[in-house]
Amino acid sequence: MDRRNFFKKSILAGVAAGAAMTLGNFSKVVAGKIPPPNSNPGSNPGSQGPYDLVAVKDGEPVQMFDKAIESLGGMKNFVKKNQTVVVKPNIGWDTSPERGANTNPDLIRHIIQQCYSAGAKTVYVFDNTCDNWSKCYENSGIQKAVRDAGGKLVPANSECNYQQVEIKNGKKLKQTKVHELILSSDVFINVPVLKCHGSTVITAAMKNHMGIVWDRGYWHRNDLNQCIADFAAYRKPDLNVIDAYRVMTKRGPRGVSEDDVVLMKSLLLSRDIVAADAAAAKLFGTEPEKVTYIKLAHDAGLGSMDLTKLSINRIKM
Repeated sequence: MDRRNFFKKSILAGVAAGAAMTLGNFSKVVAGKIPPPNSNPGSNPGSQGPYDLVAVKDGEPVQMFDKAIESLGGMKNFVKKNQTVVVKPNIGWDTSPERGANTNPDLIRHIIQQCYSAGAKTVYVFDNTCDNWSKCYENSGIQKAVRDAGGKLVPANSECNYQQVEIKNGKKLKQTKVHELILSSDVFINVPVLKCHGSTVITAAMKNHMGIVWDRGYWHRNDLNQCIADFAAYRKPDLNVIDAYRVMTKRGPRGVSEDDVVLMKSLLLSRDIVAADAAAAKLFGTEPEKVTYIKLAHDAGLGSMDLTKLSINRIKM
């Protein structure tokens, strides 16, 4: 290696290490309440155990998910026999998995498999993509992951598959067209990737809803942050799984190269979409109240961004 390339690689390594220290502040994410003594997570099949949020670090996607879902009572706590399930990743961009623009395909494959193991009848996967949908599905690795797991990958590029709904109490978003599978399926599992976004600081669970509506452009033209918060009141996912394995830290939401990505190896799970996004913001290195849509959703009573009042299970693998 010549001197010039040596210094270039050294500088990039230093930047990545510094970003990881700032972004992956795991202790701040999990500074919540301690669960009750002698509690047995998942002992009650009708509850999610004592935890409001589970944060896992330093593992591979599949292993981290298994640890997290176990502490929430297992997948059977969310998916029942013969139910139809929508697993909604971010597949918005025609890029490879290493670029961190889309949800990790290994995680999606495993979640589908876990749904079927819990007794699901059918597991659907789709996203209203930004780039050409067929290229996004294929090059993200998610098309193969879904097929390998026996799921049904559905195109979402036709307006005829969306139905108009009213958004009660919406301030900016009064109505919108929502994909029919969200309206008809029994279970909705939201699986976004955590990354930076030029308009909203970060994109995570609530913003991933933009892939289940038809006219996402309306949100951008009419107070994006308020529209995100408004829609969060319409259809809360049964489970939010935030993929923070590869985190895009600059030039989001699409990114330009693998240099935009920090390997954080983290995962967040919660029923509470506001808490999930608040933890994601902390993990990213920013305060939840500085992400406008998180504060708006919190103030509207759609969930809690105050992590100090939540019971959080920290798992370091």
